[in-house]
Amino acid sequence: MTTANGERRRGRRPGGTDTRTALLTAAREVFTEQGYDGATVRAIARKAGVDAAMVNHWFGGKEALFAEAVLQLPFNPRERIAEVLGGGDPATLGERIVRTFLTIWDAHGGGVFAALIRSVAAHEQVANALRQFFHDNVFSQFAGVAEDHGELRANLVASQMIGLGVVRYVARFDPITTSDAEAVVKAVGPTLQRYLTGPLD
Repeated sequence: MTTANGERRRGRRPGGTDTRTALLTAAREVFTEQGYDGATVRAIARKAGVDAAMVNHWFGGKEALFAEAVLQLPFNPRERIAEVLGGGDPATLGERIVRTFLTIWDAHGGGVFAALIRSVAAHEQVANALRQFFHDNVFSQFAGVAEDHGELRANLVASQMIGLGVVRYVARFDPITTSDAEAVVKAVGPTLQRYLTGPLD
């Protein structure tokens, strides 16, 4: 769309689509495909169908756009973890954690998880933000489950789940990638249960 003097109108895309929303959608796709360092403001703007200046206008730059587009997870982590912790027999907590993890990420094709991992590997500031986010909102809640070594047990759970995510959604090793979620739950759940409540020696 152009103005009366022939200049292109900024801020809205044809059809009334909000520019900010379009940029967020495009950013998720580009960050998923290219990682943090590989994604460019120009490529994101091109996919969104807007001028690159709109990234600075709405977000102040690529880093802030990444934080909002990628770290804004498709679920509320505190709420989901609270549901898992209070949702059944403590002896099956490990299985419930794995099942919830796979249900969430499988539903979104693993793309957001893959973008997180790729970008963390390439950008230290993003890695720091991500570690803090997940520590505060996800894994610290598991520390209170055990009677001893709460922080260590929570970190062991984190290592297992992030590793599973990398294998299933980033490296895409078969048969983990193509296995039915419930089969993975039965295989990995007991390991998480030991990390949470079993002996560590």
